[in-house]
Amino acid sequence: MVWKKGRNASPTWCWADGRGMAYPKKAHELLEFPILLCNQSLSSWDQGKGVDIGAQEELSGRCQRPGGSKTNSSWPRLLPRHSTMHLLGPSLLLLGYLVYSDSTYSAWTFKHPKTLYAWDGACVWIPCTYSSLKGGGHILDNLTVYHNFTYNKTAKNYVGTVLYFKNLTAEESTSSQERVRFLGNRRNNCTLLINPVRVDDSGLLGLRVMSRTDKWMASLNLSISEKAPQPHIELPQEIQEGQEVTATCLLNFACHDYQIHLRWSLEGSVTTSTILSTETVATQSKLHFQPNWTHDGKNLTCQLWDPMKERLLSEKVVLLEVKYAPKLKIQVNPEEATVTEGESVTMRCQVMGSNPPHGNVSWFKDRTQLKEQGTTVTLPEVTRTMSGQYTCQVSNEVGTRRSDAVDLQVHYAPEPSSVQISPSSIKEGVTVELACISAANPPPANYTWYFNGQEILGKNGRNFQIPQVLVKHAGRYSCLAENSLGPGSVDQEADLDVQYPPKGVTTVIQNPTPIREGDSVTLSCTFNSSNPRVTRYNWNSPSSQDQTSQEKLTIRKVTWDAAPVKCEACNQWCSWSPPVNLNVHYAPKDVNIQISPRTEVQSGQQVLLRCEFSSSRPMDVHYFWKKDGSLLKKQKTLTFDSISPEDSGTYHCLVNNSIGQTSSEACELRVLYAPRRLRVSISPKDGVVEGKMAVLTCEGDANPAPSHYNWFDGNNQDLHHYGQTLRLEPVKLQHSGSYWCRGANRLGQSQSPPTTLTVYYSAATISRRAALGVGFCLAIFLLAIWGVKLQRNWKRIQRQQGLQESSSGQSFFVRNIKARRTPQAECPHSLGCYNRVMEDAVSYATLSFPLGETDAQRLRDAESSEMREIPPSRDDSVTYAVVQNRQVADYENVTPEVLDDEGIHYSELVHFGNGKRALAQEGVEYVTLKH
Repeated sequence: MVWKKGRNASPTWCWADGRGMAYPKKAHELLEFPILLCNQSLSSWDQGKGVDIGAQEELSGRCQRPGGSKTNSSWPRLLPRHSTMHLLGPSLLLLGYLVYSDSTYSAWTFKHPKTLYAWDGACVWIPCTYSSLKGGGHILDNLTVYHNFTYNKTAKNYVGTVLYFKNLTAEESTSSQERVRFLGNRRNNCTLLINPVRVDDSGLLGLRVMSRTDKWMASLNLSISEKAPQPHIELPQEIQEGQEVTATCLLNFACHDYQIHLRWSLEGSVTTSTILSTETVATQSKLHFQPNWTHDGKNLTCQLWDPMKERLLSEKVVLLEVKYAPKLKIQVNPEEATVTEGESVTMRCQVMGSNPPHGNVSWFKDRTQLKEQGTTVTLPEVTRTMSGQYTCQVSNEVGTRRSDAVDLQVHYAPEPSSVQISPSSIKEGVTVELACISAANPPPANYTWYFNGQEILGKNGRNFQIPQVLVKHAGRYSCLAENSLGPGSVDQEADLDVQYPPKGVTTVIQNPTPIREGDSVTLSCTFNSSNPRVTRYNWNSPSSQDQTSQEKLTIRKVTWDAAPVKCEACNQWCSWSPPVNLNVHYAPKDVNIQISPRTEVQSGQQVLLRCEFSSSRPMDVHYFWKKDGSLLKKQKTLTFDSISPEDSGTYHCLVNNSIGQTSSEACELRVLYAPRRLRVSISPKDGVVEGKMAVLTCEGDANPAPSHYNWFDGNNQDLHHYGQTLRLEPVKLQHSGSYWCRGANRLGQSQSPPTTLTVYYSAATISRRAALGVGFCLAIFLLAIWGVKLQRNWKRIQRQQGLQESSSGQSFFVRNIKARRTPQAECPHSLGCYNRVMEDAVSYATLSFPLGETDAQRLRDAESSEMREIPPSRDDSVTYAVVQNRQVADYENVTPEVLDDEGIHYSELVHFGNGKRALAQEGVEYVTLKH
C-alpha cells in the first residue's frame, strides 16, 4: 500500500493483516497473517480542502519491494485467516482506513472497528466514539450514513446510497422500526445499529458528521456473507494427556439484538464472552478440559448455534492430536495364569496405543527386571518358584508406562507341615493360637491335628485355638495338611509348656493384736505353687524399700493411718496376696470445731459449736470444752441461745479414747455487736490550762470498730467532727463545758454520756483578771468613801441649816473686790476677808467667827447630839469659794434676788457665837454652782 501526502510525494509502503488492519513498513515481521498491498497510490490533496481515493488500483501478482525491486517466487503468498470474509478488494481495505475532512487539517478523531462481519438476516453493531481536536466546542448537528460513497470533485460533496440521516438538533427519538438506528449522542458517541443486515450491505460505509463550524467523514468496511461464517478454533501447539488444555472458539461477530451460542463437542468447563469495543467486535468461547489418550485422532467441533430458531448456523472442526505414554496390556496363555508345576506358560505384552511411537519392551517379576526382551515371554517348565506378579514396561518421548500385573499361580502338593505356637511364652489363662505351617498351591483345604500322638477330633482348620489355656493343655502338638493335589506329611511336633504365676499368695501378720500406733509390725509372704519358681517378692508398704526382695517385712513405728499391706510373689509373672488390714489403734484424729452459722456471728444470734473428729480407733470417745484455758462442759456441742459479746474468746475441744487425748486447734469466736459503753476521755485528765491542747477521745466497745463518729457539745450542737479523737488546740475558755460522742458501725450506733471539760485560766489571764478586780474593788472602795463623805456632808449641811434657822438671822457674805490687793494671811476676830485674787477664776476666803457666851452654851448643849461628830481639833474658821465667770462677772455669795438665778447658789453663814470650835475634816466647804 502506498500513501501520498502531496502531488509530488514519494510512495510509502505499508502492510495490512487479514482483518484489515493497516501497518507501516516492517510491520509484516510482527503480523501473524500479513497481506502485502503493492503499488497503490492516492491522489493529491484537492485544492487543500479534501481528500479523494484514487481510482487507480494496480493489482499484480508480483509486488514492488521497497527500493525498486519486484517480488519473486521466494516471497510466500500470505493469505488471510478467514478467507471467506477477507477476500475483498485492496481498494476496500484502503478505503476502510481513510478519514475524510473538508478542512485543511484534521479536526476530529473517530474510533471504531475498521471492518465488521455479519451474515444475511443478522445485525451489525457498530461501536463508535469521536472527539474534537479543537476542544469541547464541536457538537454534532446532523449525521448521514452512506453506503459505497464517492467524492464528487465538481460538487465537492460525497454521493452514495444514504442509509440513514438524522438531524440531531431536532431531538427526535429514533424509531425502533428503522433498520439503521443511531444509538449515540451529540458529544462523543456515534454508535450505530443495522438490523437486519443484508448481503448487499457489504461494502464501504461512511459516517458523515457536521457541526456548525466543521464537517467530517469517517469510513469503515462491512463484510456481509449469505451464510454465517465458520468460527475459528485456537489450540495449543502440543497437547499431552493429563495436562489441562484451553481451546478457544472465536467468531468476529457480536450484536446485542442477535443472540448466538458457541457449542463444543467435548465436555468441560466453558466460558463465553462478548467483546463490543471500538477496536474489536467478537464472540469467543473457551473450553477447559483434561485430554486423555482416547482423544487422540478425534474431532473437536465448535458450532455456531441460533438459540432463538434452534438451528445450526455453522461449525468448525479440528483434529486433536494428543501425545501420551504407551498403553499396555498382558495376554496370558492359559488365560487364567494358573498352571501345575512342570507345565508351560506364554505371556505377550500388547501395546494398545502410543503417540509418539514406543521403544523396546522390558519384563519384570515382582518388580525385578527379567533378562527376557520382546513382546512375548515363554516359560517352558514352570516351577513353584516361578509364581509371582509379572509386568511389562514400554517407553516413548512422553514417558514410561508399566502394564497391570499378571499373577502367575503354579500349583503343587503340600510340603511337610510344622506347628507354630503363638505367643511363644504361654501363661495360664491366655489364648493360645496353634498354626499348621505347610507350603502348598492351592492352599491346603483340610488339616488334621494331633495331641501327644492322638488325633484331636473336630479340629480341621489351619489354626487351632485354645481360648484359656490350662496346665492340662501342656504337651506335644502336630498337624497334617492336604490340598487338591494330595496330602502332605508331618515334619516335627511342637511342645506346649503352660506356665503360671505363683498361686495362693498370702500375707501373714506375726505380731499379737491389737497393734498400737508406733508399734513395730512383722509380716511374711507365702504361696502354694509356682511355674517357674518364685524369684522375688514385692511389698506395697512404703517401709519396704530396703526389703523389696525379702520374704518378710518389718514396719517400725507403724502409723495410725497405715494402709492395708499386701505382698507380691514373682517368677516370670507376679501374683498379689489379698490386702491385710493392720487395724492400728490410735487417739482421735483431726479434732476440729464446727461453728454454725458459718457466716459472721452477731450479738443475739443462736450459735452452735460442735466438736468433730475424722477418725478414732476405738470409737468410744469423750468430749471436753475449754474457753480461754478454763474447762467448761463435757459434751459434744456448745449451744448459745442468744450469744453476747462476753461469749467471745478462744475455744478448744478435746476428745479422748482409751489410747489418748487430742485437742483441736484454737477456735477464735468473734461476736459482732454495735457500739456500746461509749464514754469520752479527756487528756489531760485534771483539766487543761487555756492556750494548751485538749484531746477528747471517744472510747467504747464495738466489733467491728466504729466506722465513723459524731461529736456534740453540751447544747447538743453538732461539731461536724467525725474522727474518734477531737483535738482542741489551742484550747480557749469558751471550750469549757460538756461534750459527748456518738459512734456507729454497720450493726448500729450508740452515744456516750456527757463529760465536762474544765479549762483553767493561764497565769497571764489570772494576773490580768486580778489587776482588773483590784482596780474594780479600789474604785468601789473609793466610791464608797466618797459616798460616806457625801452623806456626812449632807447631814452636816442639814444640821447647819437647822442651826441657822434658830440663829439671830444674821447673814454674812463675801464680795469679790475688783481691785487687786495683797491678800491677808489671817484676819483674826474679823467679820470677813477678801479672797486672794487669782487668775484662774477661783478664790478662797476663810471666815473666822469668835465664840460668844451664848454660842458656847449652845454648843455645850448640843454636844450630846449632832455635834458629837465634830472632831475637837476643828477651828472656828470656815472657808468659802468664789467662782469667777470670765465671760460675765465674778460671782458673789449674796442672796439672790431671783430664786432661779443663773449662776450662783449661795451659802448662808451662820454665826455660832464665840467659843472654840472643832476642826472639820476638810478645810473647804462646798458651794453649789448652778450653771
